[in-house]
Amino acid sequence: MQFRSQAVAKPYFIAALALFTGQILFGLIMGLQYVVGDFLFPLIPFNVARMVHTNLLIVWLLFGFMGASYYLVPEEAETELWSPKLAIVTFWVFLAAGALTVLGYLLVPYAALAKLTGNDLLNTMGREFLEQPLPTKVGIVIVALAFLFNIGMTLLKGRKTAISLVLVLGLLGLAVLFLFSFYNPANVVKDKFYWWWVVHLWVEGVWELILGAILAFVLIKVTGVDREVIEKWLYVIITLTLITGILGTGHHYYWIGTPEYWLWIGSVFSALEPIPFFAMTVFAFNMVNRRRREHPNKAATLWALGTGVLSFLGAGLWGFMHTLSPVNYYTHGTQITAAHGHLSFYGAYVAVVLTMISYAMPVMRGRQANSNTAQVVEIWSFWLMSVSMFLMVLFLTGAGILQVWLQRVSETPLSFMGVQDQISLFYWMREGAGLVFLVGLIAYLSSFFIKGETRAA
Repeated sequence: MQFRSQAVAKPYFIAALALFTGQILFGLIMGLQYVVGDFLFPLIPFNVARMVHTNLLIVWLLFGFMGASYYLVPEEAETELWSPKLAIVTFWVFLAAGALTVLGYLLVPYAALAKLTGNDLLNTMGREFLEQPLPTKVGIVIVALAFLFNIGMTLLKGRKTAISLVLVLGLLGLAVLFLFSFYNPANVVKDKFYWWWVVHLWVEGVWELILGAILAFVLIKVTGVDREVIEKWLYVIITLTLITGILGTGHHYYWIGTPEYWLWIGSVFSALEPIPFFAMTVFAFNMVNRRRREHPNKAATLWALGTGVLSFLGAGLWGFMHTLSPVNYYTHGTQITAAHGHLSFYGAYVAVVLTMISYAMPVMRGRQANSNTAQVVEIWSFWLMSVSMFLMVLFLTGAGILQVWLQRVSETPLSFMGVQDQISLFYWMREGAGLVFLVGLIAYLSSFFIKGETRAA
């Protein structure tokens, strides 16, 4: 059953893909600056490119989550969205805030931007991933409240399902935990302690609930498996996620001045964090194997399966590699961390948003799936992006292992910059993989413009 108000998801998806493209372009700029230090300097210094790269990641994923929610909730609730107009207004407010913030990073020195935007009134800037000026943070809160109100009112007047309730729980957690971005204590230990309440409890906590709900929704649509079966899997996954994710925050507390017991709590529960991701992988493949129908959208099915596998590899396996405190003592802050971050974000959140877009966009355009030719291009885009990301992560892992040896284990350790020279070959290979990733992204975008016949169901 389709509802007209689901169409408000389309601008959110389009904006998400546009910002995703921007994120990748700035990632390529950063990658080149690792080996050609004065590339685009002083026009785009490394610190500015990094801010834009990471902030675009967060903003486009939020656009993706919001678009997915506006598509998913009316269908699950079996009723029209409470206010499509409110959804469109918040879209433009969020897009304007994001665009102005990025322009501020690019055109105004960061210290001057802080003065211009009232950081002296409430000091919230200067924190990694949370560099947004105060007005932007306030705007995000207003947008989040309007969004949650719209989604909540829709649920109140319609059917309540496990998928929509898990999704809303994740979205509520996302909004509440973002409030800690306004708390910026002068004490560095307290600062980092609560900073992780936003960053870790987002990506290894409540965002996983959003991931599970979106994946479950798409799997119901493309497999025809009974809702009861999928909902039981979803309950198991979110329970494991919350237990391991919340206490697993301790693996960020090892070396920041917190009590010693975090070494044990962080190590034990972080070591368990791969379990929900493995369960998600088994869940996805099990549902596809038990499918009752062959859905014509093969590309969306592939993205759904890829989400399970890639999230397990990135967030699970690569996270486990250096999550135990005796290992993390040597690997903390190296390129191994960057390898884990890239594959886990791509595997879990990028992939699930692209899964939802692949499934929902054709439906909103009046068909079950894109044409055969378009799906072939999209499937190629999946493999190009996924394989190039995996290669990028392997190169970063190699750089990280060499970095640990030369800088932290060797009896004659080299300086940080001396080590960077030694591992520059890995950075060149990472840049090459990044270019292939961009080709895959262009293929993904182009698939929506290819016409032809659609596969029969």
